[in-house]
Amino acid sequence: MADGGRGPLGGPIKVLLVDDHQVVRRGLRTFLEVQDDIEVVGEAADGEEGVAAAERLRPDVVLMDIKMPGMDGVEALRLLREQQSPARVLIVTSFTEQRTVIPALRAGAAGYVYKDIDPDALAGAIRSVHAGHVLLQPEVADALLSQEDTGGGQGRGGSLTDREREVLALIADGRSNREIARALVLSEKTVKTHVSNILMKLDLSDRTQAALWAVRHGVGA
Repeated sequence: MADGGRGPLGGPIKVLLVDDHQVVRRGLRTFLEVQDDIEVVGEAADGEEGVAAAERLRPDVVLMDIKMPGMDGVEALRLLREQQSPARVLIVTSFTEQRTVIPALRAGAAGYVYKDIDPDALAGAIRSVHAGHVLLQPEVADALLSQEDTGGGQGRGGSLTDREREVLALIADGRSNREIARALVLSEKTVKTHVSNILMKLDLSDRTQAALWAVRHGVGA
């Protein structure tokens, strides 16, 4: 089993399902419960229930729809981030519009896939985001990178120092600040400073955009 295929204490990856359609939740649960390294620990029908369930159940990964009655997925993501929830959120939705994708990623989603994803690929996506990686279907990545082309970062990679490029490569690999500090023998405070400088120099707003920028421009490849 690859690293990331188990929960933080060696048990199964704990997953919370948040979707307003019971049939979707039932289908996801039915499939995921046959995975020996994934455990569905709960369900919620909207964002508000999802945030409360995440606080109560402490899942490793949340599968979240975007469009739901009441509190939608984007607002739920923002609340989870404000509460510093350790859960990684994988958006599973049928909405493909860029105006839907971008806010979800900026609100803190670790991945964005569509509901027609192959079941085995979904299990792989859960394992991937749990391991710390950013996971986007190709057209989703294209949408975000298209906005980056119009917004910022383009042609600014040369302003990064060698150390900042090392940090950026590790961000693209899904490493946390603590893991980057350990890999480069730096303090976490120093790593945070490097990350802030990278985002400022590339005119990016978050680590997800930084990871995509790194992939597109061959940093760490």
